[in-house]
Amino acid sequence: MGYFEKALLAAAVIGALCGLVGALVILRRRTFFAQALTHATFPGAVAAAVLGQSIPLGAFLASIAIVGVMTLIGRVRRQGSQVASGIVLTAGFAFGVLLQSLNPALPVHVDSFLVGSILTVATADVALAGGVLVVAVLVVVFLGKEILFSTFDRTGYRAAGYREWPIELLSLALITATVVTAMPAVGAILAIALIAAPAAATRLLARTTTQIFLAAPVLGAVAGISGVLLSRGLDIAAGPAIALTAAAFFLAALGVRSLGRARLRLRP
Repeated sequence: MGYFEKALLAAAVIGALCGLVGALVILRRRTFFAQALTHATFPGAVAAAVLGQSIPLGAFLASIAIVGVMTLIGRVRRQGSQVASGIVLTAGFAFGVLLQSLNPALPVHVDSFLVGSILTVATADVALAGGVLVVAVLVVVFLGKEILFSTFDRTGYRAAGYREWPIELLSLALITATVVTAMPAVGAILAIALIAAPAAATRLLARTTTQIFLAAPVLGAVAGISGVLLSRGLDIAAGPAIALTAAAFFLAALGVRSLGRARLRLRP
């Protein structure tokens, strides 16, 4: 398999994964958390490069620490998850830049952590994304009802005798794994576009949550493949092309929804 074919496969798999997990992010209102996580894993990737270790492993270990810090900050009185996400987003990204400046002779280009390099993804990266995608599908299939119950009626969920923290922990784990696996392809900064935009676009047009979970992975895969094809045709970077394509899909969905509402108003 050539590098371009591998890039298309990676775009399809990672796009589908981001779309599926992005549905959880949108429905559970964890978009800002996911954005903070994408930026805050940057120092873990840089530290791994400095130590000569696996970059996804470094980002994953950093994400575990980040989730713990955000949880502690979120429990401080008169604070909350949004405050914790904002603090971690800026501090984590700044720490990554500091590590970069202290180690100017890194063996890899740090910029690739930020915008990705899908044309150079390894087979192991694609396999990792595929494995996480399988896990995400199994979670949605077998625990989808519990996740939706916890998402839309937390009081009723607790009253029914269920504990909320396992579902929350599982959701955070899937978001974290998705961010880490998307980093080699679209980078730390642009990953949030591929996670949020396809799911947000399908939510604008879908009538049920089932349709969101079915359509978001497809739209994510299409955005990934289209971005790679556009990058080759227009000779531009693949990561930004994928992110802009995903954003364009959201704007298109917003336009379709607005047009539909305008037609309803004009009906006699």
